[in-house]
Amino acid sequence: MQSAQTLDTELTVNNNSNIRKAVVASTIGTIIEWYDYGLYAAASGLIINRLFFPQLSHLGGILAAFATFAIGFVIRPLGGIVISHIGDRFGRKPAMIVCVSIMGVATVGVGLLPTYEQAGLLAPALLILMRLLQGFGAGAELAGAMTLVAEYTPLNRRAFYTSIPNTATNFGVLVATLTFLGFSSVPEDILLSWVWRVPFLISVLLFAVAVYIRFKLNETPEYEAAMEKARLEQKDKKIPITELFKNSPKEVLCGFFAMGGHQALTYILNTFALSYMINTLGMSKTDGLLVLIIALFCTLFTGPIGGYLSDRFGSAKIFMLGALFAALMVYPLFLLVDTKNVVLATIGVSTIYAVSWGCTGGAQGAFLANLFPTRYRFSGIAMCRELSGAIVGGPTPFVATALVAYGGGQPTYVMWYLMAFCIFTFVAVWFGRKLSSHT
Repeated sequence: MQSAQTLDTELTVNNNSNIRKAVVASTIGTIIEWYDYGLYAAASGLIINRLFFPQLSHLGGILAAFATFAIGFVIRPLGGIVISHIGDRFGRKPAMIVCVSIMGVATVGVGLLPTYEQAGLLAPALLILMRLLQGFGAGAELAGAMTLVAEYTPLNRRAFYTSIPNTATNFGVLVATLTFLGFSSVPEDILLSWVWRVPFLISVLLFAVAVYIRFKLNETPEYEAAMEKARLEQKDKKIPITELFKNSPKEVLCGFFAMGGHQALTYILNTFALSYMINTLGMSKTDGLLVLIIALFCTLFTGPIGGYLSDRFGSAKIFMLGALFAALMVYPLFLLVDTKNVVLATIGVSTIYAVSWGCTGGAQGAFLANLFPTRYRFSGIAMCRELSGAIVGGPTPFVATALVAYGGGQPTYVMWYLMAFCIFTFVAVWFGRKLSSHT
């Protein structure tokens, strides 16, 4: 007969094993999703305009490319509603498989599209369709990853563990940027003829791996316990999204505005800034991509550090610190980037990305997860993230490009834009911390 100590040891080992499996499964899928988004983000500022919108002016083509980037975010709340409903009603595992499968089909589809030269207006129309499909599939990917990991891990380690899949978004963008940098080094005529397709097409192998890993994953114990409790109490099954907006409207509102500064900061740094350095300031593609690559690399360390600090001092405090730092660093950021010096630009982008994103990205998972109960947590996180993504994140590169054009090539209005959203985030998290005893 086993002793109580032996049983406790086995349970601990099994629990740690389940946590590792959950983190790995969530992280790999998230890396692949954001590899796709990072790939398109880099391509949209550099070649998508020339492949699909050559009939427009240089500025018009860039704006059109960023508009297709934004379209992928517009559909994400719908994808979030549908897929998070699956996650809250039928389980986290099937929802995560649906997410990555749809993304896989759409990403490969982009690599197979005809260009404007080959198909005329049909080409940008099909591009928009693929972006809508990508956005729908991505609508609950990171929300699901955060939910899955949060429900597998102890409450006092929730921020650290959820920061890992969140940080994986930047790893995906980093891999995509490195991939694009490698392929963009070939002669331009070859790049525009067929080489640009390769990074999209090779993702089919990555998606196959993600689907396989997620099929092997078990359902979260917290979700199973909540469903069993509801069954024993013979409660009517309500639609999760309806229950969310009925019971937690303040939490959704706080979560939405909390994400605003994080979204604006992310897409100004990893999408708009690349186009701004190359197309507005005239820096080389290699220098612009190098600045972004180094900055993204820094966040791979600061994201988990932000999660660790959130567990120790509270996710709300670290979240607010990140937003405040970004608001204060906006002017120095552009001051350094506008020198066109690759070293100074790298210092500016890396500093604000590493510190601000490290704090907001590290604290975000625990902050959002703690706002909602298990029975509609997936839907709650998805709505906060994806509504903010559709309204703030996706349009940010387009809006920032237009603001620079309106400002005569100066980034002044972009600074105010980013600063405003960072202030919104600070205020929203301040109020949101009172809605959960764990933030």
